Amino acid sequence: MTLGKRIASAFRMDDDTWERHANPWSVWSRTTALPALILAAWSRVWIGWWALVPGIIALLWTWLNPRIFGKPTSLDSWASKCVLGERIWINRDEEPVPERHRLAPNLLNAVAGIGNLVVIWSVVQLEVWPTIFGAALAYAGKLWFLDRMVWLYEDMKDATPEYRAWQSQTVADRAT
Repeated sequence: MTLGKRIASAFRMDDDTWERHANPWSVWSRTTALPALILAAWSRVWIGWWALVPGIIALLWTWLNPRIFGKPTSLDSWASKCVLGERIWINRDEEPVPERHRLAPNLLNAVAGIGNLVVIWSVVQLEVWPTIFGAALAYAGKLWFLDRMVWLYEDMKDATPEYRAWQSQTVADRAT
């Protein structure tokens, strides 16, 4: 089982949740999670143990985000295709992805992971510039990864009946 599949499982991402997460509002608003977590951790300086409250709220936001938005009426946006590509990427054990799509996503996830490690270290040390650098590295890796997921989706959207079904649902089906 891939790490992505484990994370999706931990977040209880079922088909309905994935469909809702394909809403561009879900994709773009989820980018607020890292700054919220950074601010919550940094706030320990000002509010002590009460910093756990905004930290828990930020973590809750990451779980709630893919659930609170409605299903998109169209899957034509870049953000929607990112989510569909992520689903394909996570499913690569069952349905292999083309060779040209295997290396870059792993490297970009590593870049994002290193950025997150820098953020954690910097926030613990209360270092502003390394925190900003780490967050920029994390976002660069993640957003570039998402761009690769659009490419993966475009290359594989007809590879299986399941992937084809994502495109063939009617607008009315998605709106319900």
